[in-house]
Amino acid sequence: MTATVASHRKPRQHPLAALTGGGSRSARTARTAATLALAGAATATATGFEGTAQAAHRPTPAQVKDRVDALYQEAEVATQNYNGAKESADTAREELSRLQDEAARRTRKLNAARTELGTLAASQYRAGGVDPAVRLLLSADPQRYLDGAAVLERTGSHQATAVAGYARRLGSVRQVRQRAEETVERLADTEAKLKKHRVTVVHKLGAAEELLHRLTAEQRQRMAAREGARSGPGQGRTGHGAGRGDGPLDGIPGGAGAAAAQASSPRAARAVAFAYSALGKPYVWGATGPSAYDCSGLTQAAWKAGGVALPRTTYTQISSGPRVNRSQLAPGDLVFFYSGISHVGLYVGNGQMIHAPHPGAPVRIAPIDQMPFAAATRPA
Repeated sequence: MTATVASHRKPRQHPLAALTGGGSRSARTARTAATLALAGAATATATGFEGTAQAAHRPTPAQVKDRVDALYQEAEVATQNYNGAKESADTAREELSRLQDEAARRTRKLNAARTELGTLAASQYRAGGVDPAVRLLLSADPQRYLDGAAVLERTGSHQATAVAGYARRLGSVRQVRQRAEETVERLADTEAKLKKHRVTVVHKLGAAEELLHRLTAEQRQRMAAREGARSGPGQGRTGHGAGRGDGPLDGIPGGAGAAAAQASSPRAARAVAFAYSALGKPYVWGATGPSAYDCSGLTQAAWKAGGVALPRTTYTQISSGPRVNRSQLAPGDLVFFYSGISHVGLYVGNGQMIHAPHPGAPVRIAPIDQMPFAAATRPA
């Protein structure tokens, strides 16, 4: 009885049998199809999650633009720091060259004084070996000796003067060399800062470029078109003849001629004319012209054309003249933006300026409302 029951008992399957081919062929086929279906569903689900995650992490064009604008502004800050460090380094190099030339001149004079002292010392040694009274008694020509003694006395006085002069020249050479050594140390420190700011600028601009490459060509084109539309007319003009006062300029009422006529001074008028002539030239960080500019390089070059030497950076240009209220702006005034005073443009009237915006955007006309206004200055 027991054996009979046992013979009808269904044998147990290992839990993995359904996946390893246990059971009949039809059952195995059904199970295999089900397994493949489940695997496919799992893969599709995983892919869907991954796609969703990627979509969630992929920024929209608007987000890209906001981040790119922020990176450009951070790069502008670093650019102005770089410009300031470069100006300091250039000044230190010029000072070091001057000090080296001065040290060489003073060293030549010191060597000449040393030679003179050596000659006087040798002469005194040769003449002073015998007591003057004995030399007078032994002299065949006392009068000649007395004449020689007077010469020696005068020579002794000259030697004292020579010694004092030598000591003075030695001290001056040491002072110049000390200043030169201090300048070398300052130059090394400034060049280290210069390198640091350069790395920062390159990093920020590289990050902005990488973000822009995530957009399609069409998206980048639309973004550039919107920026150009906000900048207004005249943005792409190369500027040939723009500063001659020859009528409207690319839709700007009055153009360069009107802006120059309304300028606060003849110098400001020349600065405005120069800025119009620079329209369309590329932005290059650290550039001061004539083929490319950064923002403060453009304003510096414009006012140089007007006969005024501006300092290099936005931080120093803001102190180049009296402050001007926004309601009293006149063509030629410098307009500054952001709380850190990191961007500058040249006001040309009608609420607009000419400025060098950022990489990829040439020197152009833009409304001063396009960025956070900080202050304005009228160079003197």
